[in-house]
Amino acid sequence: MLFTDRTDAGLRLARALRQLEGEHPVVLGLPRGGVPVAFEVARALGAPLDVIVVRKLGVPFHPELGFGAIGEGGVRVISEEIVRRGGVTEEDAAAVERAEEAELLRRARRFRADRPRQDLDGRTALVVDDGIATGATAEAACAVVRAQGAARVVLAVPVAPPDAVARLRTGADEVVCLATPHPFSSVGEWYRDFSQTSDEEVVALLARAADGPGHPRPARNGELRLDLSGAGGAGGTASEGGTGGGAGGLEVVGDLVLPKGAEAVVVFAHGSGSSRHSPRNRSVAAALNGAGLGTLLFDLLTPAEEADRGHVFDIGTLAGRLAGATRLLRERVPLPIGYFGASTGAAAALRAAAAADADIGAVVSRGGRPDLAGPRLGGVRAPTLLIVGGHDTTVLALNRRAAAELTCENRLEIVPGATHLFEEPGALDTVAELARDWFTAHLPAGPGSGTGD
Repeated sequence: MLFTDRTDAGLRLARALRQLEGEHPVVLGLPRGGVPVAFEVARALGAPLDVIVVRKLGVPFHPELGFGAIGEGGVRVISEEIVRRGGVTEEDAAAVERAEEAELLRRARRFRADRPRQDLDGRTALVVDDGIATGATAEAACAVVRAQGAARVVLAVPVAPPDAVARLRTGADEVVCLATPHPFSSVGEWYRDFSQTSDEEVVALLARAADGPGHPRPARNGELRLDLSGAGGAGGTASEGGTGGGAGGLEVVGDLVLPKGAEAVVVFAHGSGSSRHSPRNRSVAAALNGAGLGTLLFDLLTPAEEADRGHVFDIGTLAGRLAGATRLLRERVPLPIGYFGASTGAAAALRAAAAADADIGAVVSRGGRPDLAGPRLGGVRAPTLLIVGGHDTTVLALNRRAAAELTCENRLEIVPGATHLFEEPGALDTVAELARDWFTAHLPAGPGSGTGD
């Protein structure tokens, strides 16, 4: 079983957990990668979502060997056998625990902000991660939630090695795992996209889940189907929830998120080989949602078109569809619009923004190919931010030239040490912060701002 990304894994895992709906569980995601999976599970079950923050207590000078774990609320789970075998003194144990407790509290505050921790007393705790390698963290999490008062502990993961699943059955009342492949080398090999989940995405998903029990998405959010009938997406209609889209027309599907009081919307143009489910773009979108900006992530190509790699470099068609989707979005949401483009999607965003009637408030390019916008680049009027990884040398050179050709307000931001996909620790968080600051500074409040449902 191969998962597209953590969203896909969460949706599939949720189907396998439907029988728990009647138990009214509390869904607990293991940060960071387990939270996007847990979000989909909680949404499907109509259950509250929280994080389970645990810290392993490592034996001094041999930290990979844990002698226990701590959790919020002063919970301590100690293995006296490992303490004895590892020669851990009371002073050593106290020093390790103080250090890990400080980090535990920092992470809990970072992820949960000022929201209280979900009460587990007498409840079914459903612990979710994106996969298991050794099982040490999951084992500690199950022990912690039981110590926090959970009456029943269920561990659910998309993939894990068979021996880890067998061992974890002793710590959890039930283990649900969709795939137990053998041989098993890493969790990431069972995902097409296993990009790092950022702190920003975790924070935003928890905030979305807290909007209301059973309604973890923000107000006025949903699937938007765009009928882009006509060359390049001219004309067409917009509809929601699977209706609309003229017969024989070109229909693309997008995910629209409008936080309450949103004053502007950012439309994402995905790059080559990507889609609206891209964890990288969803991570940036989550950060924008957290700042009160709406987002629309949609696929510029149909699944059939994506099979032909030539389509991803047809910038004219992509830009035309982006412009068509923008017109349809304006009919539904009368707010200022910005573009966020990645790779070839950035070229489409810049070309669409250069149109005489575009009226785009701001553009951000992540690892983009602005050179593919061709001679239209000089016609862009929207303030443009170009973000490139410092180690993405070829694309960096192209962006330097593009910055010189742009006549609008523009800035080139280089993320030190980052490569093309910004997979290095903290790199994607930097992208999200730069994009958030650029859009909030340059997108004006629209006539419908502050009126979210």
